Amino acid sequence: MRLLFVADGRSPIALNWIRHFVEQGDEVHLASTFPCDARLDFASLNIVPVGLSEFKNSRPLVAKNASQRVLWGGRTTRARTAFRRWVGPLTLPRGAKILRRLIGEIQPDLIHAMRIPFEGMLAALAVENFDNLKSPLLVSVWGNDLTLHAPATPLMRSFTERTLKRANALHTDCHRDLRLAHAWGFVEDRRVIVLPGAGGVQREIFYPPSESELKTREEIPTVINPRGFRAYVRNDAFFKAIPLVLKSFPRVRFIGTGMRGEALAEKWVNQLGVRSSVILAPEKSHAQMADLFRKSLISVSPSEHDGTPNTLLEAMACCCFPIAGDIESLREWIRPDVNGLLVSSRDSKALADAIMKGLEARELRQSAAQHNLQLIAEKADYRQVMDEARRFYCALIDKGGSR
Repeated sequence: MRLLFVADGRSPIALNWIRHFVEQGDEVHLASTFPCDARLDFASLNIVPVGLSEFKNSRPLVAKNASQRVLWGGRTTRARTAFRRWVGPLTLPRGAKILRRLIGEIQPDLIHAMRIPFEGMLAALAVENFDNLKSPLLVSVWGNDLTLHAPATPLMRSFTERTLKRANALHTDCHRDLRLAHAWGFVEDRRVIVLPGAGGVQREIFYPPSESELKTREEIPTVINPRGFRAYVRNDAFFKAIPLVLKSFPRVRFIGTGMRGEALAEKWVNQLGVRSSVILAPEKSHAQMADLFRKSLISVSPSEHDGTPNTLLEAMACCCFPIAGDIESLREWIRPDVNGLLVSSRDSKALADAIMKGLEARELRQSAAQHNLQLIAEKADYRQVMDEARRFYCALIDKGGSR
């Protein structure tokens, strides 16, 4: 197959999915909305800036001064996201011209845009009024596309509707988003598939802890928050829950990945007096995250908006007890008091109570671990998921670009 992906080439989620087709020998082209060093054997790699990606990509890896820490820190996450929603759609026509030219040169069998803002919007605009286009357009909906971003501004709403009306097929990572997509204009009789967004869990990396690791994590109870700073993650509630837990469980330590150097995290740790119990860790590789999950009793995901977070599935594959925000999409994976807990992500007291329940309920953790291992094997195994994705691609290509 000759495939053209329109994606953020820095994204581990996108690359995990795309890697399958590269390794299977397909002719894979990437139009990345960000400059990237993807390290995959692409037939071609082109950069198509859109949504202010040039500006966003200028973020320094390490903030060198106070002004950089303020501009790029957790305090401004929501403001930066809001700014992109207002201004980002204005950059789409320029990017669409570049992408339209690439489509004409590559003549792909299939175009797959991974995420609606701004990759799906870009691809939909590029293929509109394209003469004799035979390539079907597949659009992936990621966790917050329809609940957080689509209704944010008039232009985001308009381009979301335009994208879903133009898409020949849809991939979502939860059934909730499939329902919402139809409400946003996706045509009922077009092809759809529901699969984990990153292609599932690579179980040779994310696997259960050894006996020694099980013993260690009981002796040194650890709670991990793997979500970093995002506009839809309530890290304020996470940090405020920590002293409440420590009153009853003083030996517990907390790890926040992707939080090292974040001024807001440092402020919370110091103000709450929990410095000695908290590790603010940098971003981690897949293998490093798997190691942390195996060493942690509990994984906390205090998000207000989500589809199916990859970190949730990866934690479950490592027998790490999941606690997450009480969101419709997450109820597709977690049954409270069976294989995890769901709480209001804004309520630090409820989150602390859930963490303490997870720490106390050893039998619940053990039964949840077995339940989750079976769930991952049945619904989120990377090889099985990507085999299903390949069959879906083939069916779309056989059908062609007919609407």
